[in-house]
Amino acid sequence: MTRPDAGVSSRTWRKPPFIANPWLRYGLWLVVAVYLVWALGTLPFNWERIAEGLPRAARIFGGGFPPSFERGGLLLTGFKESFQIAILATLLGVALSIPFAVMAARNVAPLPIYLFGRAVIIVSRSFHPVIVAILFVAAVGFGPLAGILTLTLYSIGFVGKLLAEEIEEIDWGQVEAMKATGAGYFAILIYAVFPQILPRQVGLSMYQLDSNLRASAVVGIVGAGGIGGTLMNAFGRYDYDFAFAILLIIIAVILISEGISGWVRKKIW
Repeated sequence: MTRPDAGVSSRTWRKPPFIANPWLRYGLWLVVAVYLVWALGTLPFNWERIAEGLPRAARIFGGGFPPSFERGGLLLTGFKESFQIAILATLLGVALSIPFAVMAARNVAPLPIYLFGRAVIIVSRSFHPVIVAILFVAAVGFGPLAGILTLTLYSIGFVGKLLAEEIEEIDWGQVEAMKATGAGYFAILIYAVFPQILPRQVGLSMYQLDSNLRASAVVGIVGAGGIGGTLMNAFGRYDYDFAFAILLIIIAVILISEGISGWVRKKIW
């Protein structure tokens, strides 16, 4: 087990160069302004199509009010599947993120293991869940399995990265005390490392569950199960009042889950 640097040098805060140097500061602003003008002037905006789309958007919003909640059974089925996908993916993702976080923490893993763990986390964070969902839909077919695999991979990347950083910031004195008693590597992890990151892990798990609930609605649009598929079908049938009812329920569910996860994190921390 690699020991982190014992000494920490004191540092004095200084203004960043782009704040302290006015020429550099105004030069950066000029570069940003030039880039914005260049980007807006070179991107292929179809202004005629945009102008034609505004009345169409008005008709869509007009057709969505008042929202229709008549097909409550279909809403309930879609949301139940989204909840199942989000909870299973969170459980699997958090469970798998723990060993990868240990491997990706430089103070408790040798360099080859560290590089492997970091590589896995980087790869799992490199792609948007929609892209991963498309790949899993092509691999395992339409349905909730593709959504569970997608959000599990997404959870490993997010939770694993933050847990690895938390492990790198633990109090090393507890580790040294365990090593002095002759404890092995896994005993040190269980009794000296994991208890220090447990509150953070629980908080991250709640946050990831909240994030997976939102993402389950998005990946469902590409066929990975959940309420997203129901929403896409409603738009495809021009059933805008039912689609807006689904959107309102999604907002309500996310607000409730955000409140619950925030309350749990406050109790833990």
